[in-house]
Amino acid sequence: MAILNIMKAGAPVLKTKCAPVKKVDAKLRHLLDDMAETMYKFNGIGIAAPQVGVSMRAVVIDIGDGILELINPVITMRDGSAIDSEGCLSVPDIYGDVERAAKIEVEYTTRYGKRRKLAAEKLLARCIQHECDHLDGILFIDIAKNLRRETGDDDE
Repeated sequence: MAILNIMKAGAPVLKTKCAPVKKVDAKLRHLLDDMAETMYKFNGIGIAAPQVGVSMRAVVIDIGDGILELINPVITMRDGSAIDSEGCLSVPDIYGDVERAAKIEVEYTTRYGKRRKLAAEKLLARCIQHECDHLDGILFIDIAKNLRRETGDDDE
């Protein structure tokens, strides 16, 4: 496994709608493993393929319940509304309030080519929506309100 370079806001790949994954194979599984290692290295809870320079519809998420890999995810249901603060590995030190559906259902393919459905709410629903936005070329800063810089240097 390897730590991949995270694309920062302004990189063209982050503003491009990603192509669907056509083949689930060892190369894709290796990419998913590298994405997870990169996400953990930088203390993220989600990362999408375009964030590591690959324009394909794949995301990796871990909100503390274990790894979730979504290939070709499609959100099939949205319900309710919730506003919360978000950040992004591709937009370091910037946070903003984003309104998202409170509950969602998503269909996706696993790393083994199986189609699955998942119902999610709270943080997991927010994270899935955030990462799926990346697959459509949308950054959270495009839809956030009250953008602010937080560097985490409060120990001074």
